[in-house]
Amino acid sequence: MEVNQRHPVLSVLDLVPVRTDQATADAVAASLSLARVADRLGYERYWLAEHHNMPAVAATNPPVLMALVAGATERIRVGSGGVMLPNHAPLVVAEQFALLEAAYPGRIDLGIGRAPGSDPVTSYALRHGAGGVSDEAVTRFPEYVDNVLAMMEPDGVGLGIQGRTYPLKATPVARGVPTIWLLGSSDYSARLAAEKGMPYVFAHHFSGSGTAEALALYRDGFRPSPELAEPRTFLTVNAVVADTDEEARRLALPQLQAMLTLRTGGELAPQRLVEEAEKVELPQPHVDLIDAMARRWVIGSVETARARIEELAATYDVDEVMVHPVAGAHTGTEPGSSPAREETLRLLSSCFEPVSY
Repeated sequence: MEVNQRHPVLSVLDLVPVRTDQATADAVAASLSLARVADRLGYERYWLAEHHNMPAVAATNPPVLMALVAGATERIRVGSGGVMLPNHAPLVVAEQFALLEAAYPGRIDLGIGRAPGSDPVTSYALRHGAGGVSDEAVTRFPEYVDNVLAMMEPDGVGLGIQGRTYPLKATPVARGVPTIWLLGSSDYSARLAAEKGMPYVFAHHFSGSGTAEALALYRDGFRPSPELAEPRTFLTVNAVVADTDEEARRLALPQLQAMLTLRTGGELAPQRLVEEAEKVELPQPHVDLIDAMARRWVIGSVETARARIEELAATYDVDEVMVHPVAGAHTGTEPGSSPAREETLRLLSSCFEPVSY
């Protein structure tokens, strides 16, 4: 594989984490501050995830959060990372993102995923009102993707009903459409994105394995489309950057413990503060699992982080890296702020000059 010598473009993924010292309003305020920092520092895009009924995640509604972030920033692209399409009627998604594109032209990305973003009970509650049962919504995912793509076109679509064509548009007069990406953590979305000629992102920050295989499937099977002539992708990675490697490891501990709980079936809770996390005693197998996760993340000083990101960009042959800043907070931190997450972005920007994608 040819090594990419060019510094990667940097972007941001945000799940709007909720700490033990925060209410939802505080978490949203902290994320808006983080978005402003990313905007000022020249980051390329700022994406917001969709997760439901999780005590430590306030990113339940990407379009609402995107409107807040786009309104609080000036130039950065704002997107969903992603909208879990089986949870929603395609027309609703098309309408939401057509309005966002109209309000912030040229700045909106629509990332679409197939996963539930929640537990089975919450998935049922979401999808009961979205046009079908859970299995049907997942099975019809490719059709839903086509529907969203078509409905957001300026001319809309025509539905055949009782021998006549009924026009359907996401917005009355569209001047443009968002860039639409497929997201995934398995081979399925890689193959679908390649077949449809769409940009694709593998959830490396969450899965940590299978990335090379998924990207190879996407690139090898890519069919050019009117919107995209060649494969387009980037890498997502969890990141904590601090003045020293030791401080970065301390700041990473709350999120590492949260991921451990998720993967071992423990009871989910708001994210611990650093001092709370340091008091937790874990059995050796869980310590080993945390260490294994940490090795896949970007954790360290500026020098360590720069080398790691350049290594990842070269390994997966990408020229954009989307960092998920997961640094925790110390006791006494202002609830409506996340200074260590902001510092991660500042320190990274100091070693990677902003470059247009």
